[in-house]
Amino acid sequence: MSGLSHHDDDQVDPQEYARMLDLYDSSFRNIAEGEVVKGTVLKVSDTEVVVDVGYKSEGLIPVHEFLDENGQVTVRPGDLVDVLLERTEDRDGYVVLSREKAEKMKIWDEVEKAYAEKKVVIGRVIERIKGGLAVDIGVRAFLPGSQIDVRPVRNLDALRGQELRMRVIKVNKKRGNIVLSRKVLLEEENAEKKKQTLDSLAEGKVLRGVVKNITDYGAFIDLGGIDGLLHITDMSWGRVSHPSELFKVNDEVDVVVLKYDPATERVSLGHKQLMQDPWNDVADRYPVGARVRGKVVSLTDYGAFIELEPGVEGLIHVSEMSWSKRVKHPSKILNQGDAVEAMVLGVDAGARRISLGLKQVEANPWLELAEKYPVGSTITGKVRNLTEFGAFVEVEEGIDGLIHISDMSWSKRLKHPSEMLKKGDTVEAMVLNIDADNQRLSLGLKQLQTDIWDEFFSQHHVGDTVEGKVVRLTNFGAFVELAEGIEGLIHVSEFDEQEGGERLELKVDESYQMKIIKLIPAERKIGLSIRALKSDDYRADWEAYTETTGRPEATLGDHFKFNQ
Repeated sequence: MSGLSHHDDDQVDPQEYARMLDLYDSSFRNIAEGEVVKGTVLKVSDTEVVVDVGYKSEGLIPVHEFLDENGQVTVRPGDLVDVLLERTEDRDGYVVLSREKAEKMKIWDEVEKAYAEKKVVIGRVIERIKGGLAVDIGVRAFLPGSQIDVRPVRNLDALRGQELRMRVIKVNKKRGNIVLSRKVLLEEENAEKKKQTLDSLAEGKVLRGVVKNITDYGAFIDLGGIDGLLHITDMSWGRVSHPSELFKVNDEVDVVVLKYDPATERVSLGHKQLMQDPWNDVADRYPVGARVRGKVVSLTDYGAFIELEPGVEGLIHVSEMSWSKRVKHPSKILNQGDAVEAMVLGVDAGARRISLGLKQVEANPWLELAEKYPVGSTITGKVRNLTEFGAFVEVEEGIDGLIHISDMSWSKRLKHPSEMLKKGDTVEAMVLNIDADNQRLSLGLKQLQTDIWDEFFSQHHVGDTVEGKVVRLTNFGAFVELAEGIEGLIHVSEFDEQEGGERLELKVDESYQMKIIKLIPAERKIGLSIRALKSDDYRADWEAYTETTGRPEATLGDHFKFNQ
């Protein structure tokens, strides 16, 4: 028999052998279940990794616990690895080990340390769960929705897959609970940034910030721990309908501090102020009388705003849109977005106003009107409208002439033009006057008729006896119609006197004989007298008397004066 002989056994001290055997066993008893120990990789196969932890038997660990993200094995024989001793022996005699559990235990230790020392941890968002997000920091942890940011986050799903810097605010290893906060860390970082920003903040200073939020009225810019408001009116010299036309969230933008209130920490910012104001030399670029092109950007009841260039707009007033058309609203002529040509009528750079004219780029039909319709010529038109003072007659499209009520009839005293004309009537009228500058055309209706007054004055003389009908009584006399459209006045002093000295009471619609005592053609006035008829009677009687008696005629004048 080779090896140790019975004689050799006899040479070994039984007590020493027992001590050595006990020492060997105690070395394994020092490795407790649930303890993380270091082991040496002995072998790597397709399914498992053999690890020696210094125990009487090796341990087997599934190979998947050593794979990286690409599925590659991360260990080789001879590598030292941390493993968890789950059981000292399974039914096959191997030590039960776990590398994953060892890693997690190490992570828990690091998490507890980070919690105690308020250190930053980095984790990747796994998914959205009730109340917040699940985050992988080596172990699964919970990030409440209220702790994600300093402001509420509406779209939590957008954070999936992102790596976040956070702080552990609660940890319970026994229950396996870890609560994280990104908000706490941001608040601390913002407080430091804010202090630095406020120390250097001053009106007029140019800063670079990040668009934090966009509203209908502007954008909030993060200047570093403090937000400033960039109002929509300070974004561009041009027209901006909504801030989103120029900026998006997370855009970097240069701004200038317009106003800073240290008490309230409110900051007003400007962006357009970093560019030259286009109104500075607008009078040189758009002189009065120049023809310009632009785009209709807005319509109002009173006109259309035309963008000549970004930041420079002019107004075409509704009255400057057409020479002839009656424009009730600019939309009848122009539409938003139309490209138009206009003429510069006025520039007020201080008030940032440019007056434009649309009709001025076309020929003025009123200037041609005098050649087409000279004064004294006859025109034919349709009555478009009646007013208390006259009738508007359309001479041609967009051009109206006015027949004043006083130019409608030589004889009739009209209370309203409707007594002579109706809307829609086609009439002939005479051109009386043309004022092209003020776009006024005066027409006359009666001028095409015979003047019955001229005819009356030519056929009658002072002293003629006529018959007339009383049409109106006043406190100073009676108006008498002598012919259609012809009236005269009997003054109260020319009424006849009855017996007893009482004055004759004239009645309306009653006809009387009377005498013409005054004619004033220039003023179309006729003076009448009933009393003068009695003088004629006395004259006739006196003449008959003198013919028979031979009395001198001179006394007739005395008698006539007496009766007057």
